[in-house]
Amino acid sequence: MSKEFVQIDRRDNIIVAITDLKEGSAIDINGVNIILKENIKAKHKFAGQNFSIGDEIYMYGVLIGKAIKQILSGCAITIDNVKHASSAYNSTNKNFKWNPPDISNFKERTFMGYHREDGSVGTANYWLIIPMVFCENRNVDVLEAALSESLGYITKKDFAVDTQALINKYNSGASEEEIYTTSIIHTKDEISKNRVFSNVDGIKFLKHDGGCGGVRQDSEALCNLLAGYITNSNVAGATVLSLGCQNAEVVTLQKSIQQKDPNFSKPVVYLRQQNSRSEREFIEEAVKRTFIGLIKVNKIERKPAPLRNLVLGLECGGSDGFSGISANPALGYASDILVALGGTTVLSEFPELNGVEQELINRCETEESAKKFAALMDSYSAAAQAVGSAFENNPSPGNIKDGLITDAMKSAGAAKKGGTSPVVDVLDYTEKITKPGLNLLCTPGNDVESTTGLAGSGCNIIVFTTGLGTPTGNPIAPVLKLSSNTHLYEKMKDIIDINAGTVISGEDSIESMGEKILEYMIATASGELVAKAVVKGQNDFIPWKRGISL
Repeated sequence: MSKEFVQIDRRDNIIVAITDLKEGSAIDINGVNIILKENIKAKHKFAGQNFSIGDEIYMYGVLIGKAIKQILSGCAITIDNVKHASSAYNSTNKNFKWNPPDISNFKERTFMGYHREDGSVGTANYWLIIPMVFCENRNVDVLEAALSESLGYITKKDFAVDTQALINKYNSGASEEEIYTTSIIHTKDEISKNRVFSNVDGIKFLKHDGGCGGVRQDSEALCNLLAGYITNSNVAGATVLSLGCQNAEVVTLQKSIQQKDPNFSKPVVYLRQQNSRSEREFIEEAVKRTFIGLIKVNKIERKPAPLRNLVLGLECGGSDGFSGISANPALGYASDILVALGGTTVLSEFPELNGVEQELINRCETEESAKKFAALMDSYSAAAQAVGSAFENNPSPGNIKDGLITDAMKSAGAAKKGGTSPVVDVLDYTEKITKPGLNLLCTPGNDVESTTGLAGSGCNIIVFTTGLGTPTGNPIAPVLKLSSNTHLYEKMKDIIDINAGTVISGEDSIESMGEKILEYMIATASGELVAKAVVKGQNDFIPWKRGISL
């Protein structure tokens, strides 16, 4: 890109500042000369024309807001002079023609994955410890302490916090300033230990606060979600801990597993604490039966698999004003390549599709999918409005500070992660992905609730774009972080995997960056590279209770 400003679409009447622009600067937009009336920060937008109150404002070629004050050409676009607005939509899809990208560089490529009996291929090989209800969380903690370190599953610890140094200062009568200036962070070598089970990538512990109380629908949704994790291609087997009296019953979980995989054959250990004579006996049985299960799944080894077996989750969080012009469209291009190869990609976060509904409806292959997407969006929007929290409240303070001032603006950029391919299916939360191609999955805009849902529907790898930096991951699907700008990448290399800021600087095109993302995905799916979120042990798992979450 390597410009000072950019008009993303010729229909846009606001312009994006790529660098800090000074008041008085002359800007030429398609032969029209604009003099900036004020300083414009990088990532923010300025008016490409004069706006009167009520005038429509376009970015990415779509309606993203309306002027609530008179705005002169060359003035900043802010929350003080613009309010959210989005285009109406209907559920009628149109004939859609797609021009797939060039896939010659990837047509014969494979990744090294774990082949499952249902025909799916995992990018990892995990054993799960799952509580059916929050009452079992303590027992999950006990199992984690008993199994993780002894079996060699320890995440990287690149520093240690020496709190004792502060205690020593305090006991010696040091002042608050002396305590504050004491160094307590020390470099620590990575703790490495040979795994007992070399082909098992880890044991993951899915603690949560559900399973009982609340409405029965939440417990049913939890069972469906847990079934999705157990049947995910990255999972080899599981140990399920039940108290025995909770709403989320084991039989409900088993029925959901059967629905998702009628020929399910993975080893699963079911234990009910109320059938046990003591907690000690319960834990002992859980450890022994889990150990035996690990012996079985350790026999599975990585083997070559076509790229069509990748199921890519498309996620964003901590977005900024560059997300929609670097990281998101580059990920969208990678998505298009994977779809053209016969693979599967999944776009979620429905509150962040507000304003681009018609575009996605037009891309639906079937009228059924178009109607389902419209119905889910209508229902979600109505539920949000009913509690006084409409989609327009979606942008976070961080989004706004870095240039995303309306939900429609944020959504138009977020949707770029879905590329340009046809929509083959629309799924509600916890529904299983069954069709190759681009899928839409109803999840909240909440980052962790959304990534939790993506893995629960079958994603075996996730790419997470961010402009501000987000330290999060998922227990079973490796989450690769993709920065929208180089400043963030340099500042937070410990949590960011790939830098798309080179699109902004002009070193990469959207297409070349998209190919780099796919290369990184292949290496990660093969176990050659480890996502930073996995290294850091960021195993975030938050089931969505179907109340309003934006």
